[in-house]
Amino acid sequence: MKSSDYIIIVAGGKGLRMGSDIPKQFLPVAGRPVLMRTIERFREYSAILNIILVLPRAQQDYWRQLCSEYSFDTDYMLADGGDTRFNSVKNGLALVPDDNDGVVGVHDGVRPFPSIEVIDRCYNEARRSGAAIPVVPVVETLRHTTGGTVPRGDYRLVQTPQTFGTTLLKRAYRQDYTDGFTDDASVVENLGHPITLVDGNRENIKITTPFDLAVADSILSADKNSKQHSAGKK
Repeated sequence: MKSSDYIIIVAGGKGLRMGSDIPKQFLPVAGRPVLMRTIERFREYSAILNIILVLPRAQQDYWRQLCSEYSFDTDYMLADGGDTRFNSVKNGLALVPDDNDGVVGVHDGVRPFPSIEVIDRCYNEARRSGAAIPVVPVVETLRHTTGGTVPRGDYRLVQTPQTFGTTLLKRAYRQDYTDGFTDDASVVENLGHPITLVDGNRENIKITTPFDLAVADSILSADKNSKQHSAGKK
C-alpha cells in the first residue's frame, strides 16, 4: 500500500454571477488569478502534497496562457472537468492510485484562503476518523421560508477542503449520482459513514460575486499590512 496525500481542486465556474466573460477562477485578486492563489496555498501547506486540478477542457488553453503570463510553475496534475461537480471530482479521483491509503481532500478552486492550520486539521482528522469537513458558526439570524426563526446554534456553514480516506472516497464515488449529492460529504454520508466537523476559518470565503472579490482584496491587503507590521517589530 502506498501512503500519499492528495488535494483535488475543482474549478469549473463560468462567472455568471460575476457578470464577467472570464470564469471566476481566473479573475485577479490583488493582481493574481484566484486559482493560482488557491493552488499556492496548498503548496504552502505541503511541498509533497499531490495536487490535482480539475478544469473544463474548454478552459485549459486559457489557463496555460495565464500560467505562462504569470510564470506559474507549481507542480500539479490536470484532469478534465465533467458535466457536474460530482463527475469533475470523479475525474480527479481517477488520478489517485487505488492502492493509496493516504488522505484525499476536495477543495473549491475559488476558495483561496483556507488557513494552513485548517488544512492541517482536516487532513489529521480524516486520518483518524476517515472523513472531516471544516465548518464555521452561523452568526446571523436564520428564518425558515415557511415562517419562524430557527436556532442558529444548531447550524454550521460548510467549507472546503473536505478530506477523506482514499478507499472511502473512491467507494463513495462509485455510487450513482443523485440530486442529494450537494458536496463530497453528502456523497460519503450516503454510504452511512459519519462526517466529523472541524473548525474552519472565517476568511475561507468562496468567491462568486463582485462583492466577494472586494472582500478578498481586503483580506490580502490586511494580511500584507500585518506581515509588514510584524517585520517592522523584529
